[in-house]
Amino acid sequence: MIHKYRFRNTNFVIDGNSGAIHIVDDISYDILDYLDGNFFDYTEEYIVKKLSDKYSREKIKEAYGEIFKMYKSGKLFSEDIHESLATEENLNSPIKSVCLNVAHDCNMQCKYCFASKGDFGCGRELMALETAKKAVDFVIKNSGGIHNLEMDFFGGEPLMNFEVVKETVKYARSLEKKYNKNFRFTITTNGILLDDEKIDFINSEMFDVVLSLDGRKEINDKYRVTRGGVGTYDMVVPKFQKLVAARGDKSYYARGTYTKDNINFSDDVLHMYSLGFKHISMEPALCGDKFESSINEKYLDGVLKEQENLCNKLIDIKLSGKNIDFFNFNIDINEGPCILKRLKGCGCGNDYVAVTPNGDIYSCHQVVGEEKFKMGNINENTFDAKLKKPFLSMTIYHKEKCRDCWAKFYCSGGCAAKNHFNCGNIMNSYDLACKMQKKKIECSVAYQYFV
Repeated sequence: MIHKYRFRNTNFVIDGNSGAIHIVDDISYDILDYLDGNFFDYTEEYIVKKLSDKYSREKIKEAYGEIFKMYKSGKLFSEDIHESLATEENLNSPIKSVCLNVAHDCNMQCKYCFASKGDFGCGRELMALETAKKAVDFVIKNSGGIHNLEMDFFGGEPLMNFEVVKETVKYARSLEKKYNKNFRFTITTNGILLDDEKIDFINSEMFDVVLSLDGRKEINDKYRVTRGGVGTYDMVVPKFQKLVAARGDKSYYARGTYTKDNINFSDDVLHMYSLGFKHISMEPALCGDKFESSINEKYLDGVLKEQENLCNKLIDIKLSGKNIDFFNFNIDINEGPCILKRLKGCGCGNDYVAVTPNGDIYSCHQVVGEEKFKMGNINENTFDAKLKKPFLSMTIYHKEKCRDCWAKFYCSGGCAAKNHFNCGNIMNSYDLACKMQKKKIECSVAYQYFV
């Protein structure tokens, strides 16, 4: 299957199955309107007849010949040859990544928070060090021969349990040589509690850090507020700037959320850039009817136009010689993840799990508190590997809406948690998210072509 679109007066054609991306002239672009996977059903004369009022016979035949060559080389209307790989045996993986919810508590009360403003609806609680150590032991034990392991300190606000974060890192490091493992730590923070000690520790030990900020002061302070309802922009921006200035070349992202109140989110991305943040991401609030702030179909056209608007602005910045890295446009159009990764996407419930303060193991940090996704408990030394099964069947070939979608190898079926909360089933792809994802892919391809 193919997908074609225009961006900056340039004609893009994506061959979904092979991953080939073509830049074509107007004649070829128009010819493709009359072709599909049954290429041999269409003769040159059929195409000439359809387009003779617009192009000469010679030009049409020449362009048709070039398209036919691409078809024969397997780069256009190519066949999907990967379905046989989508088996439980192939997809089942050791656990390599853990989201450690060290704090089911937060010093902020963000109005769109999927985690019930910090406690996931489970009650406010901080993780004990012994539970955190058992989580380290758990991932080492269940990681098989995988060398690089990932642990994300999450909340709530993880810096509310900073001593446990520090001691957990120390404990994990003490086991790396013994078990031939390398831990890559990440922390996600709202910045309220950052000070010199925490900044030094994060920049020393964290492979990556996510800094939560929504952009312009008036946008950030509408939703990202303290328990007393006070906006947090002025509290956290100087601390984030200090952390980033001291971080050097290490990875970080200033990560924002856009809602129905800032559909013009490109202004927020550029505002964060003006603050000195070169690595930025921006995600939509897609919470269905759960929050008033959530993006819904009413705002879709505006969001799609704004994605293009942002893409154009980022292209201009890059072409001017300046450096900006927008995470959401960073898809790999050359090789990308291995094919098995693209068949199943996120490793939730398979190679990735989340652990709560009381030791409960969930398939994903976004479904904490949903009993159907609970897989065991660290403190009770229980883990039911059979509960991986639904997630091993969560491939693009098991989802009806994905099988014949041109974008399936880029998005891998979307977010299981969003599908669950918005469609009632991890196997039902969320249409709104799909439409936004497809536009993001278009923009990602165009962005990388022009810069």
